[in-house]
Amino acid sequence: MNYIPVRKENYADSKEQGITCDDAEELDDQQFIVHTTQPIPPEESTAAKEVKLSSEDQALHDELEEKRRISIAKGKEHVDSTFNLSTANTPPQSTGNTPTDSEDDTPTGGVFSTNSFDAEEGGTAGVQQEESFQRTPQNTSNQHQALLSFIYKQNRTNHKDQQTCLFACFLSQEEPKKVSQALADESWVEAMQEELLQFKLQNVWVLCDLPDGKRVIGTKWVFRNKRDERGTIIKNKARLVAQGYRQEEGVDYDEVFAPVARIEAIRLFLAFASFMGFTVYQMDVKSAFLYGNITEEVYVKQPPGFEDPAHPNKVYRVVKALYGLHQAPRAWYERLSTFLLKHGYRRGAIDKTLFIKKDRRDIMLVQVYVDDIIFGSTKPSMVKDFEELMQKEFKMSSMGELTFFLGLQVKQTTAGIFLSQDKYVKDILNKFDFRTIKPASTPIEAHKSLGKDEEGEDVDVHLYRSMIGCLMYLTASRPDIMFAVCLCARFQVTPKVSHMHAVKRIFRYLKHQPKLGLWYPKDSPFHLEAFSDSDYAGDNHDRRSTSGGCQYLGRRLVSWQCKKQTIVAISSTEAEYVAAASCCAQVLWMQNQLLDYGFNFMNTEIHIDNESTICIVKNPVLHSKTKHIQIRHHFIRDCYEQRLINVVKVHTDDNVADLLTKGFDLARFNFLVVTIGMMNP
Repeated sequence: MNYIPVRKENYADSKEQGITCDDAEELDDQQFIVHTTQPIPPEESTAAKEVKLSSEDQALHDELEEKRRISIAKGKEHVDSTFNLSTANTPPQSTGNTPTDSEDDTPTGGVFSTNSFDAEEGGTAGVQQEESFQRTPQNTSNQHQALLSFIYKQNRTNHKDQQTCLFACFLSQEEPKKVSQALADESWVEAMQEELLQFKLQNVWVLCDLPDGKRVIGTKWVFRNKRDERGTIIKNKARLVAQGYRQEEGVDYDEVFAPVARIEAIRLFLAFASFMGFTVYQMDVKSAFLYGNITEEVYVKQPPGFEDPAHPNKVYRVVKALYGLHQAPRAWYERLSTFLLKHGYRRGAIDKTLFIKKDRRDIMLVQVYVDDIIFGSTKPSMVKDFEELMQKEFKMSSMGELTFFLGLQVKQTTAGIFLSQDKYVKDILNKFDFRTIKPASTPIEAHKSLGKDEEGEDVDVHLYRSMIGCLMYLTASRPDIMFAVCLCARFQVTPKVSHMHAVKRIFRYLKHQPKLGLWYPKDSPFHLEAFSDSDYAGDNHDRRSTSGGCQYLGRRLVSWQCKKQTIVAISSTEAEYVAAASCCAQVLWMQNQLLDYGFNFMNTEIHIDNESTICIVKNPVLHSKTKHIQIRHHFIRDCYEQRLINVVKVHTDDNVADLLTKGFDLARFNFLVVTIGMMNP
């Protein structure tokens, strides 16, 4: 939407000349907006409310004009905001085919209806929201004025986006750096009060005197703007955290480990959901760590800006797991897992963050990543029961169908599930000022090999590492850039200009293909298979090879690897053998993981394009080619003998793992990208 201010004089002149809304649509500067600068007096707020609720628009408009003249005589210049508000909510009457005359164009239930915010209050909540917004200090600046454009007809079918935009007007757009800045902003004060209210409801701490010999830990406010998948600010979040770096092991904490779901486990969960055809939902636990109990004796200072005036020298003894404490994640996991196990769920054998509940032929799956929970079931009633169960025990915020999780954008359709990170691609292009960069068709030049380039010119090491970190995060759904990113990541100690050019080439490719993602079709079979490949002596510096591997469930790419080998292979057979052993290890993990889903995939096929490697796996007699291979790589033989895997010959041209080992020309690269399972939405 174009946020263009509309001058009242222009609007008034157009009314006198008889310009209708249809005529106004042809003018670039004729837009109806909400423009507030100063608080509305009580009598004017009532007038605005009457304009919204009354059908006699012209009569009330004249009455409002009369009050406006009286207010100007008294020196109240801020009545312009009331005038603009009333005209935005009540379009001028006109004859002919105008937006107000067409029943199809009239918004019903949108942001301009009387019951947009609170139907029970008879439509007055919109005015109350407006008055609350006017009291927000930072919104008096020109940069953050509430300018909500509403062009009739063009945006009539997009009421949800307009409501989101109007809601965003009541939130602070800036994150305070200091507590003093937050205390001067009403929206952030409200966020801090909401956080402390959770502390009181959960009985997180007790105010007391600091015992002799005990040390106190400081507290700090962290301010963040919560955004949705489109980048729109949806919430101002203030989090009070303890300065856990001042804790001492054995005194303030002991065990701190808490299991965390792997990204492969999340993709496997979604692949199973696409095959079974059920919808995945998401919920978030509000202040999750505050539910966990701690046994250690921990004391923290009072929150900055919210000290008790009657007891300023007292401290809080922490009873629950406060954010920032080392033992907080472990305490929350114990609290949640104990609750789910008590109600009939069981933990996964390998993935301890997966909880399963079976009912005859139906299954309920719950995947936990700290305080974010995704869940789904083949039986809709089990989903409803789980939501009710969690909401009774914890304060939850149900987020509906899964659309955004751990940076992954998830689009669920009846034909399958699509995973992408195009919003993140746009963000990092803007972050590093690559918005106008020239696109490239491939992420790396064909058969490109970078070296240390010791004589090259140095570049900013912090900028280089920041770019590599952003690209590594992007590989969660982009295997097409995996090899290029891993190659550039090897030179983070002393990056040179040549390395920076290689990284920029990746960004140029992302500019060319920003929306590429993984497609999990519903109609694909569900069987486990893998591909393994190696680039022999691909590193020109130390002559080490690169291992590549990818694992599928049908046509759904779930896991992939690209890693420089730790040994120097003396033959291509040895390099392929080491890569196959690495791929076998990932296959065994997936086999055990899928046992919890009810699938027993024995004798999984691993496709290898090297005949000698297949012979070594099947026949341990060929010692002449294996005497230099480290013993730890020989476990693949045991897996083959136990019929856990089976090695199969595949032609080099059809080995999709080749994409993860080297660079290619455009034709070969595009073929591998499509074959590996990537597509544009």
